Amino acid sequence: MQTDDAATKTWVPLDRTERRVLGVLVEKAKTTPDNYPLSIAALVAGSNQKSNRAPQMQLDEDDVLVALDRLREVGAVREIQGSGRVTKYRHAAYEWLGVDAAGVAIMTELLLRGPQTAGELRSRASRMHDFPDLDGVMTVLQTLQEAGLVQAMSPPGRGQTFAHALYPPDEQQYLAQKIASAAPEEAPTDLPLSRSTGTTAPSASGSTTADVAELQQKVELLEAEIDELKRRLDRLES
Repeated sequence: MQTDDAATKTWVPLDRTERRVLGVLVEKAKTTPDNYPLSIAALVAGSNQKSNRAPQMQLDEDDVLVALDRLREVGAVREIQGSGRVTKYRHAAYEWLGVDAAGVAIMTELLLRGPQTAGELRSRASRMHDFPDLDGVMTVLQTLQEAGLVQAMSPPGRGQTFAHALYPPDEQQYLAQKIASAAPEEAPTDLPLSRSTGTTAPSASGSTTADVAELQQKVELLEAEIDELKRRLDRLES
C-alpha cells in the first residue's frame, strides 16, 4: 500500500556524481555560508576535496555541469546569477527531499560518505546541525526511514549501518550485496565441548563483549577527533 508521503514525494534516484554535487551544495551552505551559492569552480573543488568524502573522486568541470543539468531538471538545484555575472548554484534540498534541518544534515553526510552508523552520523553531521545525543540521531533516522529516504543496511544493535535511498537500482543491489558479504557470520548455536571435562566450553565472544564495546566507543571518539581536525584544516586551506 502506497502512503501519502510516497505518493507525493518529489525526489528521485541520483547517480554518484549527482549525489556528490548535491551533497556539496548543502554542506557548503551550512558550513561556509559566506561563500554560498557556489560557482562551478567551487563545486569542482568541493566535490574532489580529500576530507569528508568517500569515495574520493576526480570530477572535472564537464562532469559537474552534466550533474547540475540533471539536478536542475529534477528540481533539486537552482541556477542563479551571481555577482560579476558569474553563474552560481544553490540547492533546493529541503523542498525536494521534504526534510527539516536535522534531516538534511543526516542526508548530506550519507550522500557525501555513504553508509554509516548512527554514532558516525552524529559526530560528522554535528558540523551542520546540533545533535546533543545519539537518541536524537536515531529519531531523525526513524523519520527518514518512514519517508523512504533512509534504509537500514544491517540488523538493529551496535554497529547498525544506515544508507540513503537515492541509489539507482543497480547501485542499490551492489550495495546490499557488499554490506551482506562484510557482515560477520552468526555464532553457532552448539558450543564445543571441552576435551578434558566433556563440559560445554565458555564462549569467547561472550567473554569479550564488554571489551569490544569499549574499543568501538574509543574508535568512534577517535574518528570524531580526526573529523574535527580535518574540518579545521579545510578552514585553513580556504
